[in-house]
Amino acid sequence: MNRTLPLLSALVVLLSILHMTVAHNVRLGAAGRECFFEDLRQGDQMTVTYQVSDQEGQGSSGNLGIEFWVNDPRNAILKSEKDVSHGEFTFTAQVAGRHIYCFSNEASGFVSHEVGFNVHGVVYIDASETPTDPLEKEIKSLSAIVEQVKDELQYLLLRERVHRNTAESTNSRVKWWSLFQLGVVAGTGIFQVYYLKRFFEVKSVV
Repeated sequence: MNRTLPLLSALVVLLSILHMTVAHNVRLGAAGRECFFEDLRQGDQMTVTYQVSDQEGQGSSGNLGIEFWVNDPRNAILKSEKDVSHGEFTFTAQVAGRHIYCFSNEASGFVSHEVGFNVHGVVYIDASETPTDPLEKEIKSLSAIVEQVKDELQYLLLRERVHRNTAESTNSRVKWWSLFQLGVVAGTGIFQVYYLKRFFEVKSVV
């Protein structure tokens, strides 16, 4: 009976971790900023992963750089990055309270971006609950592996979307450039036919 309680506790931790791995998407307009927060207790661990894609269809040829930063309840900067297109930041709360993380496109006055991000790993760490049962340790280890796999899958999905946007943008540009070239060739041919026809008509009258 005593061995069942740690096992149930480990299962609850596993389910809570899987439940708290959440994907979000936010649109950053030109010179836009979006901030979010998590209320953490001292010792809580939290990870933010993010990937930027271009709303204007410029793909990797456009400037995908944004600013990202994290502040603790004392307004101290835990992380600050500029001109980044993707990243990951993991930290342990040193003080209890509201931790704020922001994505900013304020450096760009023309291009909009879409940011896909995950917030996960908000798990309270209690030293008194260190697992001693081998099965409980395995379950916690499995939960960490599952979390890593979900992070990698989300990252791959975001990268695939960025590359797809780039390919679609390139195909669109090639299509319109080809139509433009076709129009130029057709216009040149029509002009040449018209010019030669007028030339021979004048010659025949003379």
